[in-house]
Amino acid sequence: MRFPGFEGEWEVRKLGEVTTNVMYGMNAAATDYDGENQYIRITDIDENTRLFYPNPLSSPEGELEDKYLLNNGDILFARTGASVGKSYLYNAKDGKIYFAGFLIRFNVKTENPYFIFSQTLTKKYQKWVLTMSMRSGQPGINAEEYKSLSIVIPSIQEQKKISDFLSLIDERIQTQNKIIEQLETLIKGLSEKIFSQKIRLKEASDDWEVKTLGDVLIEQNEKTTTSDKYRILSSTTKGLFYQSEYFNNEVASKDNSGYKILRKNQLVFSPQNLWLGNINVNTNFDIGIVSPSYKIFNFDENNVIVHYCKYFLKTSKMMFEYEQCSDQGASVVRRNLNIDLFLNIPARFPSLQEQKTIVSFLSSIEEKIETEKGILKQLENQKQYLLQSLFI
Repeated sequence: MRFPGFEGEWEVRKLGEVTTNVMYGMNAAATDYDGENQYIRITDIDENTRLFYPNPLSSPEGELEDKYLLNNGDILFARTGASVGKSYLYNAKDGKIYFAGFLIRFNVKTENPYFIFSQTLTKKYQKWVLTMSMRSGQPGINAEEYKSLSIVIPSIQEQKKISDFLSLIDERIQTQNKIIEQLETLIKGLSEKIFSQKIRLKEASDDWEVKTLGDVLIEQNEKTTTSDKYRILSSTTKGLFYQSEYFNNEVASKDNSGYKILRKNQLVFSPQNLWLGNINVNTNFDIGIVSPSYKIFNFDENNVIVHYCKYFLKTSKMMFEYEQCSDQGASVVRRNLNIDLFLNIPARFPSLQEQKTIVSFLSSIEEKIETEKGILKQLENQKQYLLQSLFI
């Protein structure tokens, strides 16, 4: 794929030939953000967008040297670990940033920086990273090895044309991400207000009944008795997933006898990991199996709607209000919780009709989020297709 009006072969050169000021970052610890000096580490580069996305924002500790300060045309590369190969193009809008030691800086002087950076987003580059990083026996690419990376160089006019075009798609992707973030913030805020009864939906008037989770859950102990192949499921803070999404094992390949069967609309809880977040309501999978250490529950549908409980459990504020679940000094995102404490967590339940109203309201926002995520995925696929077509 090529824009009209451009002809001739593209020159193939090495990254080291078109960049200067190559150096490793500063070996300083991160500290609280001082309001001016930002610190970028590998984890501060978003995996998908490759934007500077610090969480939390931090500053480098100790004396600061200007040689570690990022400037226009700077591209950073991760040199070690699981994220080796990850790249970031400095944007002046990101402000004053110093870069850390596990990153290598290359400055693009005469070529278009975005055009060079775009070539680090292709599948061809990913294959190069995989091959190069495995030569040493462990993931890692040093500055000299990065210098050997082959890149293509057309005229500066064609570089600008391509860069401007891809930048428009980037802007659309960033806008789409903001739309999703705003919707996720909206549903989180509304959920907290609904379950704390700071707001009531239309026509809701009855008092909410306070019960414990144990009052509305019925433990199940259905186990596999044969070697039939089931999908193995695991529970995480993000929900349920097939282990095959992380390992090359789509179905259980061993004897499954003794594994617990998890069906749709059941709750799964893992007291072994003692995670408050390790509680999920399965609304996605028809059937799967989990480790015998997991606890599985049906809902008493005479008193609670499954999706109501799902939204309640996702609303962390209500969960964290239960002080007995917390060890002294435990962080907000991780609190010890055994099965007895879990079943004794108090929860407020309105009438079934009001539960339905709440579920309908929150699910409408959730459906909107999923629609917007689908649009985002299409944009990302479009960009990847263009990258593959432009950089053969």
